[in-house]
Amino acid sequence: MASATDPKSSPRTGNLAQRLVVELTERIRGGKLMPGMQLPTEGAMAEEFGVSRTVVRDATAQLKAAGLVESHRGRGTFVLMMPQTSADGPLSPATNRAEVADLLGFRMGVEAEAASLAASHATDMQRVRIGQAADSFRTAVPHSAESQNADYEFHRAVALASRNRHFPELLDGLGPAMIAFPAFRLGEADSKEGTRAHEVIAAEHAAVARAVTDGDPETARAAMRLHLANSRRRILHAGDGGQGPATT
Repeated sequence: MASATDPKSSPRTGNLAQRLVVELTERIRGGKLMPGMQLPTEGAMAEEFGVSRTVVRDATAQLKAAGLVESHRGRGTFVLMMPQTSADGPLSPATNRAEVADLLGFRMGVEAEAASLAASHATDMQRVRIGQAADSFRTAVPHSAESQNADYEFHRAVALASRNRHFPELLDGLGPAMIAFPAFRLGEADSKEGTRAHEVIAAEHAAVARAVTDGDPETARAAMRLHLANSRRRILHAGDGGQGPATT
């Protein structure tokens, strides 16, 4: 039987853990901890929040149970997704490999048409912005929060250039978490396979940007459709444990 002073059985430990859960959830909701980002180490969080490691472990366990984070032995604990605060968005967030594949199938139809319209209607400034967004992804750290945001901004720039407000509104509703289920990104940044995948994806973005700049609607539609079809294939064939390349 645990003693009255055992931190694992202390009500105060539970209260502190709950406060830490609230704080970390707010950081995830506020974008300070983006999907795919690694949580600070157990020791770092204990020091920052002035709590014991037991409290940190309890809080992390609660976040795991809520589906907000996932731990991978030897790599750490990573943010999985943004918690839903309402049902107002156009689509609920994808939370597993199959749902991400379905989302990409949906995006193929939507974004391929957005790319075609962008090739027809984009302003000179919008064409420049699409090219800049493609370059930002290419130079970002592979499979990091930086690359995820750059990836999203590229797709959003194409949607804006369609000159149809419904396309960017849909992407805004999905947010950066639409890019990929973050668990699939874990461990990729330090692998040669992950770096090669990043380069392939950057080339796919460049093909879309080039077609839009050239004012070629059919090629832009085909390039975006091919890119998202390849992304769907990467998701479905990613290795177990989040080891395979999976970004969009």
